[in-house]
Amino acid sequence: MTENSSVSLDNHASGERVLGHPAGLFVLFFTEMWERFSFYGMRVLLIQFLTASVLGANPGWGWTAEQAGALYGTYAMLLYITPIFGGVIADKYIGSRAAVIIGAAIMTLGHAAMAFDSPILFFVGLACLVIGTGFFKPNMPAILGEMYKLLPEKKDGAYTIFYMGVNAGAFFGMMLCGYLAETIGWHWGFGLAGIFMLLGTFQFWLAGPLLGRLGMLDKKKNKDQTTAADNLEVGETKHNNFTGLDIILMIVVGIVGLLYAFNDPLSKNNVLDVFAFLDTASFRGQNIMVIGALLLFLVLIVMRIQRYAKVVRDRMYGVILLGFFLIFFFMSFEQGATSLVLVARDYVDRELTGNSLLAFNVMNTLLTIVPLIIISWVLIKLAMVTWKKIAWSNIILFICFILIWAAGIWMLYSEFSAEKSAIKVSWFSILNSFFIIALASSVSKIWESKFNPTAAMKYGYGLILVAIGFLILGFGALGASSGAKISMIFLVLTYLFHTLGELFISPVGLSYVSKLVPARMLAFMFGMWYLAIAIAQKLAAILGGQVETIQENYSLSHFFFLFTIIPAAAGLLVMVLNPLIKRLMHGIK
Repeated sequence: MTENSSVSLDNHASGERVLGHPAGLFVLFFTEMWERFSFYGMRVLLIQFLTASVLGANPGWGWTAEQAGALYGTYAMLLYITPIFGGVIADKYIGSRAAVIIGAAIMTLGHAAMAFDSPILFFVGLACLVIGTGFFKPNMPAILGEMYKLLPEKKDGAYTIFYMGVNAGAFFGMMLCGYLAETIGWHWGFGLAGIFMLLGTFQFWLAGPLLGRLGMLDKKKNKDQTTAADNLEVGETKHNNFTGLDIILMIVVGIVGLLYAFNDPLSKNNVLDVFAFLDTASFRGQNIMVIGALLLFLVLIVMRIQRYAKVVRDRMYGVILLGFFLIFFFMSFEQGATSLVLVARDYVDRELTGNSLLAFNVMNTLLTIVPLIIISWVLIKLAMVTWKKIAWSNIILFICFILIWAAGIWMLYSEFSAEKSAIKVSWFSILNSFFIIALASSVSKIWESKFNPTAAMKYGYGLILVAIGFLILGFGALGASSGAKISMIFLVLTYLFHTLGELFISPVGLSYVSKLVPARMLAFMFGMWYLAIAIAQKLAAILGGQVETIQENYSLSHFFFLFTIIPAAAGLLVMVLNPLIKRLMHGIK
């Protein structure tokens, strides 16, 4: 570590404090909050906009659920692949802080493009969001980890606060961007997301004097770490470089995977199908190709892992098994971004009048105002401590909060003024963030107690909780085939159980990767983990796109019962495999 880096870390260990933590933590908190505000604010609108009628007061593109799901799936899939490259570029060439600023700037351009009513700019905007996320997503946690190198005892608390910033941003983004888009027009919602992304970028950039050299590229330090990595861990093989066959397989799998990702939405919109020549009576050509690519990729992974000694090899097989079940979780959980949005719009009774409307408005006011008061208080505490160093960064934050307070009050005034109102579709999506904020600390206490289950059991519980959520909605939808609407309480309970499932699974995965995988293989296996999530995102969107087809041919309940069976079966299977996974971990807990 260089002298400058040591000075920077010492400053964060002993310098300005807010709520007992380095003030820089809250700069990262607000930066992540505004990025998540813009990201989730846009995401909650995407499927709605694509599937909205081309005629009417708030026209969309009139796509089918299958067409919209194909595009969303490719978009979501790429969001988990580009961070693999963004992390490498930051580590080797530009540093984490520069990567965050570049990513945020590119995402701002993406949101701005989507604010215009132009198909070309819409797709340009999506591309910018994918590229920008690749730079942004892996590097904010990297800066946070560097900040707490000398404060390990506070690291867990810091990540909890940071995670609250993620969920606060998602909560307000989906609430306010969704309300604006559904009330005035889709592109107004996209535009509001862009405004906060722009201001968040400036806030982070102007906070440089407080952050010191955190996240700045240090080539000497990287060289020292590379040299240290040559010291072998127990069971590690030093020369496990990629062979020529490895490289060929990676290129083939990468090309086929990307072609599939883009071919799926293009073919379903009758634009282009590059795999049509392989179509059979039973299978589409693109599906044959992607299954073949996944099998080749599995061969590559096994070949790499087999070069290690038994203990390390077994542990990496344990990671692969957990990654396999992770796909089933996200494939089901991510219906919240696709099919559940359409269900909330088309099949849930959202109309409220009289006392029920008043009760909802009071509850919604508390949901909006109380978190805003708490976060505004944090902002004031930050400004009091850091005003001399980063006055302009604080001014930008105050502008953000003036805007968000204004948007929130306007939304609440509009709803209280109405004698009759329908709950906005996007409102249901905020429930996940709300339940996380409300329940995360309680669930985390289980992990600190004697009842802390093993990794496989946590996965099993999480998958079964997701299945219960769909089972509840399936029962609620039994009358939907006769034209009756689903009571909103069923959808609220579904989000509750899905969030509980997420709290059992999401925080666990990456922790086990870092514990089980040797340092020289860590980056590769983190990439595999994100690839598993990317595959799950695509599968989720493809299956979610079938909601209209299954509803027409069978019933809406059939769709939800399908998503009850899949995660429940996966959950039971991973629990049965618990003894095997424990053996593969060789004592890691």
